[in-house]
Amino acid sequence: MYSRHQFPGEIISYCKFGQQYANPLRRKRPFIADKWHLDEVVVTIKGKQYYLWRAVDAESTVLGVLLQRHRDTHAAARFFHKLLKKQGFVPRMMVTDKLKSYEAAKKRVMPSVEHRTHKGLNNRAENSHQPTRVRERRMRRFKSLGQAQRFLSAFEPIRGHFHPKQHELSAKRYREQLCQRFEEWREIACVRVTA
Repeated sequence: MYSRHQFPGEIISYCKFGQQYANPLRRKRPFIADKWHLDEVVVTIKGKQYYLWRAVDAESTVLGVLLQRHRDTHAAARFFHKLLKKQGFVPRMMVTDKLKSYEAAKKRVMPSVEHRTHKGLNNRAENSHQPTRVRERRMRRFKSLGQAQRFLSAFEPIRGHFHPKQHELSAKRYREQLCQRFEEWREIACVRVTA
């Protein structure tokens, strides 16, 4: 049995090998929904503004993050290409805010996808930025573009692994899932439990 105090949330901050742990966790992910929510937020690094592009599926699983200097059609198309390469399939539908770059990039990269734009529909993607903002404050901001991209690429799958959807589970099922996920973590991180 694990308490909230045993959650290894800090490990990614101190571990140089976060991506080596994140990749197997990403492969163990359950089914990815064919409805994607995309959003972007401003991240300030050393006084310069960058845009953090993020995609989540209908189950709030983070599909990908990408930090870029611009928020134009070329940047949106680059993000789409990265998502398609990583996921290996084209979604049925995507939901975004009203940024025109999404529509222009969609026509170029995945024209068959249904596209919905409405501020209220995209709360799933907007809410998924919150853990990143919390970590950014705790780390006293990101130090460089490369450091932020490396950290976020590893942070998202690891955080998601240790945060099952508690509001959808009974207390017993939640504890069982946490135990199972800690076992998977030990297997991936090659940690031996000592008595």
